[in-house]
Amino acid sequence: MAFVPYAAVTFPYNDYLHRVAAAFGKLGHSVESLHEGDPAEVLREADTIVVGGGNTFRLLEILQRSELLPRIRKRIKEGTPFIGWSAGSNLACPTIRTTNDMPIVQPVTLEAMGLIPFQINPHFTDEVLPNYGGESRAERVAEFLALNPKVAVAGLREGGWIRREHGGQLRLGGTAPMRLFRAGQEPTEYAPGADLAFLLQGATPSGSHRAIG
Repeated sequence: MAFVPYAAVTFPYNDYLHRVAAAFGKLGHSVESLHEGDPAEVLREADTIVVGGGNTFRLLEILQRSELLPRIRKRIKEGTPFIGWSAGSNLACPTIRTTNDMPIVQPVTLEAMGLIPFQINPHFTDEVLPNYGGESRAERVAEFLALNPKVAVAGLREGGWIRREHGGQLRLGGTAPMRLFRAGQEPTEYAPGADLAFLLQGATPSGSHRAIG
């Protein structure tokens, strides 16, 4: 598995790799990080591409600057499975504009890989802190939809994931329901196991993708 660690900001890539390799090692998978050698070669030899969470802006900025984004997209279109969580799931979307992160760096563009035609808001929560004067997560998503009315947003709660397969299959997995936001409509809740293939209308199937919130 080729691991993309570039969303890490406040801790070393080696530490991130150790944690990810330990988790996937329990499942029988070996992991090599792009920062360990020639990133292009690591991607070329990978059976699976894994993109970790952290800061989405930093992740995209490094991938753009190093010209690795087209290489990752090419491998996925060839059928290489892709797994992403948090910032990694944002990278699968048309843009990263529904991330929860601060723009601590400025990518050339906010356009991501477009593996799916809808947006993901990872770590979605309904919680509002007492005496908190800021907008809720749902209100932030509503702001996005007000200016991007043609794009649906999947609010992925902790423990939920979306899996895409060849043939236009898209299914919600995990233990948490997902909230789907669309402009001009009431948000809709989907239980784990729900068929979400309707969200792929107009998309081009390319590999197997799992985006984890």
